[in-house]
Amino acid sequence: MKFPKQPAGGAGAKLRAGGLTAAISLLITSLNTAVAEPARPEQIVLISFDGAHDNRLWERSLKTAEQTGARFTYFLSCTFLISRDSRKSYKAPGHSAGRSNVGFAPDRADVVERLGHIWAAHQQGHEIGSHGCGHFDGKEWSKNDWIAEFEQFDSIASTAWTDNEMQPPAGWSDFVASDIKGFRAPYLSTGTALHPALAAHGLSYDASTVSNGPASPDFTQPVARFALPMVPEGPSGRPIIAMDYNLYVRHSGAEEDPSKSAEFETRALEAFRTAFEAEYSGERRPLQLGFHFVEMNGGAYWRALERFALETCGRPEVACITYQEAMRRLKPQQVDQDS
Repeated sequence: MKFPKQPAGGAGAKLRAGGLTAAISLLITSLNTAVAEPARPEQIVLISFDGAHDNRLWERSLKTAEQTGARFTYFLSCTFLISRDSRKSYKAPGHSAGRSNVGFAPDRADVVERLGHIWAAHQQGHEIGSHGCGHFDGKEWSKNDWIAEFEQFDSIASTAWTDNEMQPPAGWSDFVASDIKGFRAPYLSTGTALHPALAAHGLSYDASTVSNGPASPDFTQPVARFALPMVPEGPSGRPIIAMDYNLYVRHSGAEEDPSKSAEFETRALEAFRTAFEAEYSGERRPLQLGFHFVEMNGGAYWRALERFALETCGRPEVACITYQEAMRRLKPQQVDQDS
C-alpha cells in the first residue's frame, strides 16, 4: 500500500515537531524534579556497648552483628584487661592503687579470652573505644587527671597480652596506638577538663553528652561530640536517654524484676522503633543507642536490641555503623554545608 507524499511542513513535520517538544518538556521536568528533590541521606544507626567485659556477651554481640550486618562500637573499661591478682598495677586519679568501681578480671584466662574477642571484633570491622579504666566519676578531675587515666588505658591495653603470659597477635601494638580514637565517660559525667584532655591525648571524638532528641554530631570543636538522644518511651511518651541502664532505672528502679522482662522488652523495642521511624521518615539525623555488657531485667534490653537490629539494619538506606565510620561519612558533608 502506498501513502501519499506529505508536503514539506505538513502533518508529518508537525508530528515530529510535536514529539520533540514533548521530549524536551519531559527532560526539563525531570531536571527540575532532580533539583527539587535531592537524594536523601542514609539513616545512620550507632549502637554501642559500655564496659565490654562479659565474655559470653562478647560472643552474643558478635553473633548479632553477623546476623544483622551491623558494626558496633565497644567502649572498653581497661581494668577488665587486668587480673585480680595484678590489680595494684592500676591507680585511678585520687584513689589508691588497685581500686576500681567495676572490679577486675577474675583471672588471666578470662583476660586472654576477652583479648581474643577484642581482636576478632577489630578484624571484623567493629570499633574499640575507651571507657577509661576503673569507671570513676571524673567530673571534678583536672586535665592532667584525665590524661593520666588515658595514658594508663593505653599502657594497660598495649601490654595486656604479655602481662597475661600470651604473645599478642601481629598488629596489636599498632591497633592500640592508632585505632582507639573515641571515648565515653563513665556515668556520662564529663566536667570542664575532659575535652581539653581528649584533644591533648589525640582522641578524635567524645560520645558522653546527651541531646534533646537525635542530633547531628558537632564537628566544630577540636574533638567531635556525639550525643545520646532523649527519646519518647512508655505509655506517656516521656523522654528518656536511649540507654539500657536508664530504661532499667525507669522500669524497675534499678532493681531486677525478671517477672516483667517481656513487658520491659516490648517497651524498649517500641521506644527504639519510634525514635528510628521519626528520623527515617524525617531529617535522618544519626540515631544513637547505648548498652552495657550487663543483662538487666532478665535480658530485656539485649533482646530488644537484637530484635531492633535484625529488623532495621538491613533496610534500604540504613547504615548500622561505628562512630569512626560515621565521622568519615558525616564530617565531609558538614564541611560542604558550611562552606
